Amino acid sequence: MGHAGMAAAAVRYLRSAGPPRAAEPVVEPLPRPALRAVADDERAPVGPTEFRRVLGTFATGVTVITAPATEAGTSGPAGFACQSFTALSLDPPLVAFMVARTSTTWPRIARAGVFCVNVLGAHQEDLCRGFAVSGSDKFAGVAHDPAPVSGAPRLAGATAWIDCTVHAVHTGGDHLIVVGRVNALGTPDEDAGDAAPLLFHRGHFGGFTV
Repeated sequence: MGHAGMAAAAVRYLRSAGPPRAAEPVVEPLPRPALRAVADDERAPVGPTEFRRVLGTFATGVTVITAPATEAGTSGPAGFACQSFTALSLDPPLVAFMVARTSTTWPRIARAGVFCVNVLGAHQEDLCRGFAVSGSDKFAGVAHDPAPVSGAPRLAGATAWIDCTVHAVHTGGDHLIVVGRVNALGTPDEDAGDAAPLLFHRGHFGGFTV
């Protein structure tokens, strides 16, 4: 197209677009709120002791979160006792657990990128206490086999297992919220659903019979 043709096309465009519109009014942004640090004399609205006391009235199930060793010759699989576990979504199938940001086990699970949730029965209190202690070989003498997808340890005697891939991680105060996408799950046998679960309530373990 020559210069004349380009000019004609520009005229046709300007005619079809109509007269020029008035400029949009300029909207001044609102001033940013003043930001300040928390003063030394300010306190949290709820103290940690009272928080634990009241929240302790909510009975929870108990799980052990496990992950496979990330490299051959390392210290082996990882695992820790966790009562902050919940189902999150049906479609897609998601679960979540919470772990302290100071946990020494979480970085090993994060490096693996996968984990298995072992739902404990009432008969597994001692097992739970073993996984709640840091700085020891938590898997010593513990029977387990690899979960089908992740290879994370499935603990013998658990009432259910949930094999997951780490889907997302969010901060939640002094904890992390770990979301897992469920790849496989199951129970050891048909009667496992009737087994008494291990519960944690007011700082103590207990069982509940259906």
